Amino acid sequence: MISRRRFLQVTGAAVAGSTLAACGDGGASSGGAKASSDLKLPTYKPFEGLRPDLPGAESGLEPGFLKFPADAVASVKAPPLKNAVTALTETFATPPPPMGSNPMWQALNQALGAELRLTIGTDPGYPEKFATLLASDSLPDLMWLPPNQGIPNIGPMLEAKFQDLTKYLSGDAVLEYPNLAALKPASWRTAVVNGKIWGAPIPSTPFGQVMMGNPKTWAKVGGLQCKTADEFFAKCKELSNGTNYALEPAIVNMLHMFGEWFGAPNTWRVNQDRSLTHLYETDNYRAAVEYAAKLWAAKVFYPDLNLADATPKTVNGQIAAQVVVGPRATADFRNLDPTLFVDTMIPFGHDGKAKPVYDMGYGTVGFTPFKKTDEGRIRELLALMDYLSAPFGTKEYLVKNFGVQGQQYQLDANKNPVLTKAGTQQAPGLVSALQIMNAPESVIFNPAFPDDTKKIYATEQELLKYAMRNPTAGTYSDTSSKLGPKITSAFRDTIIDIVTGRQKMDAYDAALKRWKSGGGDKMRDEFAAVLPSSVPVTGS
Repeated sequence: MISRRRFLQVTGAAVAGSTLAACGDGGASSGGAKASSDLKLPTYKPFEGLRPDLPGAESGLEPGFLKFPADAVASVKAPPLKNAVTALTETFATPPPPMGSNPMWQALNQALGAELRLTIGTDPGYPEKFATLLASDSLPDLMWLPPNQGIPNIGPMLEAKFQDLTKYLSGDAVLEYPNLAALKPASWRTAVVNGKIWGAPIPSTPFGQVMMGNPKTWAKVGGLQCKTADEFFAKCKELSNGTNYALEPAIVNMLHMFGEWFGAPNTWRVNQDRSLTHLYETDNYRAAVEYAAKLWAAKVFYPDLNLADATPKTVNGQIAAQVVVGPRATADFRNLDPTLFVDTMIPFGHDGKAKPVYDMGYGTVGFTPFKKTDEGRIRELLALMDYLSAPFGTKEYLVKNFGVQGQQYQLDANKNPVLTKAGTQQAPGLVSALQIMNAPESVIFNPAFPDDTKKIYATEQELLKYAMRNPTAGTYSDTSSKLGPKITSAFRDTIIDIVTGRQKMDAYDAALKRWKSGGGDKMRDEFAAVLPSSVPVTGS
């Protein structure tokens, strides 16, 4: 299970002010970014072997399944491998038992046709492990490239060390690998650098952060949903008493929610003249910072800024609301209290009149490039990627995520796969590592609580009414890759100081000036130079 806070970092979910295009290219000046925007993406052909109970949509609405399909269908014709494959990936669970003592891993190898030998990194430390292997004389066949863990010089690194896969995946060429063709164009854009496709993307929920609250706690003040920022403020004050608090202490994430209510853009705003205005430069975001400072002064935030995970305290009522990634995160709370279905805040205008926004997330957790090799090996590795991208409900999905029936999983009364005792020991760390390296498009599925699937689906429909996507997602800026995380972190430090009263609001302008001169203005120019004409205007 990926920790909540770490998942926010790894997915590139729409955290306020984040530089989501952190997998930058070789720079707009080199023409790489323009080439990326001109590339013909892989042809999208949805998998037709399964029909969800609740259909998805191109808007980002995720398909919902009320139970696992009764007759899992095969999505590949034959085992993909004839030779062993080495790969570097990461797990956010406890590392699994090694291959030699892990029957589930051995069963996967049997299904693949040869051994998949994984080197599994953990958090923290993955970028260091990546750099060590990159500098060695012997790269693994596959190396997961995370979207925003600070790995530098992505474009030159890919050109020097990894295989250009464009001719195998661009346009109709991808149809040779049906499960890869079932990945959406928005997912593929994140694997395009310098006008070339470098690997299979790893889709995640397209939904960004949401505020969730314990309904038992919020019932005391009339529920979580609000119509104005003043109403929310009053409810928070009533719920906070020095022992219990309305809000978790992740200030930047909470501030992201407030920004939506004040109409702040999802990272960048596209103006009528096609210029870009950054989130930090808007009056909307500045107003959200002032509002957050007002809430902090009212002592409604949990005071320990180092709290690693608010979920247990939200479940027990000590914290009333926290920020998570996407409506499907309700399952994290169910895991701690099976009786609890948390509420998801629907954005509202801060004054009851203004139009709110909802920031959609980046939708992937990076991509997995191949080391340079010959054509036969490339096609073998692509077949492996195709197998590991098998959609939900297929036989290959079951093998990858649950193992072998009667060994790692059994079917419950509703024919849903449930891990056995052996499965709970062998699967989590392995599944996490495999999912980080390769995954199908996401679905809504909670077999123990099928009604949750319906509720989450309805919540996604509500959020999509206000959806705003980062207009630069899928385009690249070399400056964003190299300097974005550093200047964003410095700006956020000042914001946290302002909210917590350590600095006055006038420190905002000085921090913004440093952000702009430190790389923000250059990022703006690079993104604007390659902004597709199809991206709509979002500001005046």
